[in-house]
Amino acid sequence: MTYSKYNFCTLFDRYYFSRGIALYESLKEHSDNFHLYIFAFDDESYQKLTKLNLEHTTIISLNEFEDQQLLAVKQTRTKAEYCWTTTSSTILYAIRKFNLESCTYIDADICFYSNPQEIFNEIGDASIALTLHNYSKLYDQSSTSGKYCVQFVYFKNDLNGIAALEWWRNACLDWCFARLENGKFGDQKYLDDWTERFKKVHVIKNLGAGIALWNAQRFNITKNDNEFFIHDFVSNKDYNLIFYHFHGLKYVIKNESIIVEATKFKFNSQLKELLYIPYIHKLSGIDNPDNINQNITFLELSPIAKLLLPIHFMLKKFIILQKIKALFVRSMK
Repeated sequence: MTYSKYNFCTLFDRYYFSRGIALYESLKEHSDNFHLYIFAFDDESYQKLTKLNLEHTTIISLNEFEDQQLLAVKQTRTKAEYCWTTTSSTILYAIRKFNLESCTYIDADICFYSNPQEIFNEIGDASIALTLHNYSKLYDQSSTSGKYCVQFVYFKNDLNGIAALEWWRNACLDWCFARLENGKFGDQKYLDDWTERFKKVHVIKNLGAGIALWNAQRFNITKNDNEFFIHDFVSNKDYNLIFYHFHGLKYVIKNESIIVEATKFKFNSQLKELLYIPYIHKLSGIDNPDNINQNITFLELSPIAKLLLPIHFMLKKFIILQKIKALFVRSMK
């Protein structure tokens, strides 16, 4: 399929504003053939985005976007749960409102490091495209968070794409919470069976699409003349780093220093130097230009916590499997 333009949509509020701007700037740096539809999830973000007048963007307020069905469930969801609930609706809105040939939802906390055209070349004539979590063995949370990650989800404006979007929207309106229940979790585990449920679904094979802390241990990341590459230790193959997902990144600014909270995932110096430090400086600079060159300190888990983490993941997986087994046994009675 030949794309006249790569259409993306994303959503964020004032708390993710700098991440959303960093996402936009990374797209603009690596592609001149895109349009980003930004759903501003509060008035402050909408006003700031409107004043910025960013090229290749359309800014959409909640007043424009929210319909009666979304408003009816809004008070029953947390802020995060409501964002998950609306993901499918943002894509459907953009496609229908602006008569798009296709649209790809992207999380506001991803950052592009090369042209996404490589992904779309692979997608070809598919109606739907999904990205795997590609978990490292130690951090495999497929049973709880799903096989696929709602970080980059593509839909073509055809019968198959719209059917999947409408199904997903209705499912999320009915149930979308931050807990595992009857094989569901948020908006994400709904995707687990899509290769069987819907037609022309493509699972993206390019491992450069969707590196994150839950899978970074299987890759060697390098930089050469401002180009980023990854080597996959499992397949022994090399890829361009297309985008990285900075999921769960939390930091605070104290005494003119940036303190990054500890994470349950292994965090090597390569990731810090090549990706995290430049990204955090970018976010901090967007929030306040005086923060650009602040020192960054990465907090670490205690030695005991590090030792207990593998046990934590194994126990979590065991408990989930037991719950699934119990549900299966009850269903057979």
